Amino acid sequence: MTTERRRRRRRHPLRPVLLGLAVLLVFVIGIALGEALSDNPPSPNTITQSRTFTLQPESSTVTVTAP
Repeated sequence: MTTERRRRRRRHPLRPVLLGLAVLLVFVIGIALGEALSDNPPSPNTITQSRTFTLQPESSTVTVTAP
């Protein structure tokens, strides 16, 4: 008769701390990126033009033939 001992896998005590720090780091990087994108000043050389185009009516030819 042989009995097998199951090895218990010990969790490293720093694992939850490292995971929390990684999540916090990603969160801070996301906030920094969002702030950097929203702080981007608009270009001063922007020119807006408003034009109205009028289309001429299409001419059509009608051919009528008598029977």
